[in-house]
Amino acid sequence: MTWTTQPRSNLSGLAAVTRGAGPTLLLLHGVGLRAEAWGAQLDLPARIVAPDMAGHGESPWSGDKMSLEDYALAALDLLKDLDAPAIVVGHSMGAMLALELASRAPDLVKGVAALNAIFERSQPAQKFVQGRAAQLDGKSITDQTPTLERWFGTAASDAREACASWLSDVNPAAYKCAYTAFATSQSPDRKGLSQVTCPALFITGSEEPNSTPAMSKAMAALAPKGRSIIVDGAAHMMPMTHPNEVNAALVSLISEVSS
Repeated sequence: MTWTTQPRSNLSGLAAVTRGAGPTLLLLHGVGLRAEAWGAQLDLPARIVAPDMAGHGESPWSGDKMSLEDYALAALDLLKDLDAPAIVVGHSMGAMLALELASRAPDLVKGVAALNAIFERSQPAQKFVQGRAAQLDGKSITDQTPTLERWFGTAASDAREACASWLSDVNPAAYKCAYTAFATSQSPDRKGLSQVTCPALFITGSEEPNSTPAMSKAMAALAPKGRSIIVDGAAHMMPMTHPNEVNAALVSLISEVSS
């Protein structure tokens, strides 16, 4: 698969890829990426809405500091402007936002899927990710080789090349802002997960060292209608590297909440 640039529409102040028809599927990407990271999901049987996060892709950013709640509120504004409740799917930081929307606006979210979601980081993990956020200067692009190796290993691939390009192109200040929000937020927490009353799917990869299988299983146990899927052999960029497994799970969720 190639990860070519898609045309955008302006929705509630965010640039978004929109296509297809049927149940609405809102796709929220992670830090440093853009709507094209969902390239393998754009042809799912649904009305696809895939926005760029503020300061990513073609979405503007005011330059103001944003918390995870601020990013969630921006997504909520977009969600409110859609003409029907949506299934919200998020990856990495986008999964944190998706779960926030599901707990905040249950009347607007009829299903949620959290892909490679973080939950209750260990103290060493917190120290590492917050230390990395503190090292970002907001002016220059840092060496992304360690990130790409965590995501893909060392083998070359179209997906790895695409991610390298997006990470190189993102506004460094916007990247620092989003990564800091990702690193310092405690969302989702146990109370929030207990308030996710719609069908909730938690998917991660068996080889994921950060958003681990144990995290997905724990979150699924806390959400009233939660369930987990662990994709064998997948790591952090599972929507790109293992689209067949991810798409099958999402099609099942679409069918479940649309019947």
